[in-house]
Amino acid sequence: MSCTPRRITILGSTGSIGTSALDVVRHYPERFEVVGLAANANVELLAKQVREFRPKFVAVANREAARKLSEQLPDVNIAAGCEGLEEIAAAPADVVLCGIVGAVGLKPVLSAINAGNAIALANKEPLVMAGPLIMERARAKGITVLPVDSEHNAIFQCLQGHRVEDVQCIHLTASGGPFYGKPRDTLVGVTPAQATRHPTWNMGAKISVDSATLMNKGLEVVEAMWLFGLPLEKVEVVIHPQSIVHSLVEFTDGSILAHLGLTNMKFPIQYALTWPERVPEPMGRLDLTAMRELTFAKPDFSEFPCLAYAMEAARTGGTAPAILNAANESAVDAFCKGQIEFLRISEVVREVMDECAASQDVTLEAVLEADTLARERAGHVMTGLGV
Repeated sequence: MSCTPRRITILGSTGSIGTSALDVVRHYPERFEVVGLAANANVELLAKQVREFRPKFVAVANREAARKLSEQLPDVNIAAGCEGLEEIAAAPADVVLCGIVGAVGLKPVLSAINAGNAIALANKEPLVMAGPLIMERARAKGITVLPVDSEHNAIFQCLQGHRVEDVQCIHLTASGGPFYGKPRDTLVGVTPAQATRHPTWNMGAKISVDSATLMNKGLEVVEAMWLFGLPLEKVEVVIHPQSIVHSLVEFTDGSILAHLGLTNMKFPIQYALTWPERVPEPMGRLDLTAMRELTFAKPDFSEFPCLAYAMEAARTGGTAPAILNAANESAVDAFCKGQIEFLRISEVVREVMDECAASQDVTLEAVLEADTLARERAGHVMTGLGV
């Protein structure tokens, strides 16, 4: 173990990933120094975090929330707006944990990489939108992109000591969400509360809804392609309702390595923050004798069309994943606000993908333009649905 604490910045410190990460820090205070905290608008919680961890850098995306936080913490220098997030991401740190949900996390990720900070990536949207750009810049800077998503973290662990060239296929496991096994026509009238009631994981609202539509797994397919340098045909999705096997790697000789663990995001967060070390005492252990069964099944694309659309976007490449992501974010936001029905999410995504032509240009400017146009189109589509 290094005698010097690892300096970490947490983007999205008041969200599910951020609060779990700070729990890890509390558990191993000798290993970490929190040098930066950033959030969107949860002023009360962020103020408590700042008082507890005393970071050098603080940022708040929402400018009004930043003003309120300044009133509570007059002696703290607080950066505001999207520029503030980019500023804190670029501040000196050993690891920047990126847990901001959605496309807003793209620029801070790039800022962190450009500054030479290692990345622990918990938000999949940046890689979905601009995977080639992010990985190219990371390679140029010699930066390791450490996956925090439980599935990708599992694959990362299974690949340690192995060549990507020897991978036959990776199997991303999916719980199936709260509606697995229910015919699509029975989901009319599903409420946001029902869609966010995940059977095995405790997650934020957006990712929980994505899990219910299986869009989350589709986004993870695109993320895996860029993280591990694999073509689409080497990334498969398998339904595993127990959420004990977090993912598997199948090698060309027929061997399969699987990663098993408790359904607790603190474990992949902890591994990413301490890599390449492993801390000697875990926060809990999986009791193999308590597991009655581990089952696996192929996903039904007709029941989960969002997964099929994500695969289509991955196959098209270029800005198609950015268009997919923007349409989905817009539709999920509208659903969570009670403005559209649950089953309309996939319909909005489909229509936006049909009407927004993808470019093979994956510069930052092209990706952001595609994101903006797709959101505008999604707004028009939903206006037609009565939003």
